[in-house]
Amino acid sequence: MKTFHIKFYENRKIFIGISAAVILIGIICNIIFGTQLDIQFKGGAVIRYSFSGEIDQEDVQRIVQDASGKNVTVTLGQSMGDETDSSVSLSFAGEDSLSVEEQQAVEAALTEQYPDAGFTVIESSSIDPTMGGEFFLKCIISIIIAAILLIIYIAFRFKKIGGMSAGVMAIITLTHDVIMVYFTFVICRIPLNDNFIAVVLTILGYSLNGTIIIYDRVRENRRIMGPKADVADVVDTSINQTLTRSVYTALCTFLAVAVVYVVGAIYDLSTVTTFALPMMVGIVCGCYSSTCVAGPLYVMWQKHKKAVRAKAAE
Repeated sequence: MKTFHIKFYENRKIFIGISAAVILIGIICNIIFGTQLDIQFKGGAVIRYSFSGEIDQEDVQRIVQDASGKNVTVTLGQSMGDETDSSVSLSFAGEDSLSVEEQQAVEAALTEQYPDAGFTVIESSSIDPTMGGEFFLKCIISIIIAAILLIIYIAFRFKKIGGMSAGVMAIITLTHDVIMVYFTFVICRIPLNDNFIAVVLTILGYSLNGTIIIYDRVRENRRIMGPKADVADVVDTSINQTLTRSVYTALCTFLAVAVVYVVGAIYDLSTVTTFALPMMVGIVCGCYSSTCVAGPLYVMWQKHKKAVRAKAAE
């Protein structure tokens, strides 16, 4: 019986082309829509009300924007099956916080539209734009530090198969996944908030795990197939041997997160859905990049180094 064998390196232009096309679409959408920063990164004000009954999120957003004259992000929170324990958060991103008069106008407008909801302020706070910017910078620095540590780890662990090149290729594919997650926020019009950092750090670990498993198999097959074996054949064999495991792992994780997304959508839990949706995209991209992008890029680097050494020996 013939074993199904995908030639990943031979089809590298197709795989890399798909990624490049998606990135191009993301760039175009980013130019058209722009990037939205939520209050955690941009600064602004947050007001949280408790209420009873049911309210419409889009309707509340329209009412508040008309009453305050400012853009607002509305987040609904509700205990499952208990309509008396509900809350709505109003986030105003920007340099100007709401004045007392504006807060009163907002509450009056909501009460007029929903007289039986009993809106009560349970939290009111503001975030300085400078502090928001510093927090965003610290988050970016944490991602950069994580990437550097990952390169060092892979370089030492896989030094027998060219550890530094393996590490750099892994980081390139991780950057690919981070970009895809970012474009998900842009295309779905989700403001960048702490959920973005949480998804990115989670995907870094998840995608890297898939890449390391392939590198482990490459190291083992290099020993079995011998040093004279073509690096493309070694990598293709290694990816095919781990392909079923990678797909099944990604599928199981995707379905689990999809359930979380559905539950969040049913109960209008935007803090849950804005994490789960980019996470699902990141899982798919992580599986794709670790199997279809990391390996071919690694082979291209190794073949380039071999060609340079051969030319220098002439």
